[in-house]
Amino acid sequence: MKLSSALDVITYCHNNGVSLDALSLAYETKKTEKTPEYIESYLKSVLKVMENAIDSGINDVDNHIHGKIIGNDSIQMKRRYETEKTVCGETIAKAVAYALSTMEVNASMGKVVASPTAGSCGVLPAVLMTTKERFELTEAQLIKGLLAANMVGSIVARNATISGAEGGCQAEVGTASAMASGAVVHMMGGSVEQVFNASAMCFKNLLGLVCDPIAGLVESPCAKRNGMGAANALLCAEMSLAGIKSIIPFDEVVEAMYRVGKAMPPSLRETALGGLATTKTGVQIATDLFSK
Repeated sequence: MKLSSALDVITYCHNNGVSLDALSLAYETKKTEKTPEYIESYLKSVLKVMENAIDSGINDVDNHIHGKIIGNDSIQMKRRYETEKTVCGETIAKAVAYALSTMEVNASMGKVVASPTAGSCGVLPAVLMTTKERFELTEAQLIKGLLAANMVGSIVARNATISGAEGGCQAEVGTASAMASGAVVHMMGGSVEQVFNASAMCFKNLLGLVCDPIAGLVESPCAKRNGMGAANALLCAEMSLAGIKSIIPFDEVVEAMYRVGKAMPPSLRETALGGLATTKTGVQIATDLFSK
């Protein structure tokens, strides 16, 4: 079973008449030597951790869940979409709030799902749970979404990188956004081609995004970029489901992302030696934190 590219996956699904989630499950079964039942049970636990992280952060009215820089932004977003007419609509606002919440839990050393990394852990849970609530999806449908996301992320990890230290934030939040968008398209009944069109558009929108954590912490601008990644995922899913295609195929977009990441100077790849980390305010924040 050669599945080293999106083209391989699309071809296999068509030639063998299998769905993307079924192929992903078979692939994981073979790779891990675990039963399909074990993998599905594991994914149920993954969903539970995702839900708990969202709930913990967004309901933390006493501000116990926070990092050294971030905290309670998710509650502010929740308050806005519950009480105001939002600029971008409740779905996007809720997805952003859920992404921020998960990142706040991560910053407070809480339990999250690295999807694909801890620095991008807010995107996939936010998109899955927002879509679940909007369309009243079942656990089984969410598991199919996770399996589709798994296939997207696996291809990126195999052919490029999911590491901010190697490829910048485009590799972390970009991959998470692509995974989440593909999951939504699959859960909404889109074709395997539409899954990868959505994922490709996500990457194109974030191509060149640097990794410049203030004070070297996975908090700022990371959390807000997770919110942006969630919104990007939903918008690209919408475009793909409408029949809009990515002009550049997914595999070529991933290749381009990897080249761009390699071209970035080390200062813009998770070293906190460039970008926002070296602004006047960024330096002051780091100084204040490390002088305590």
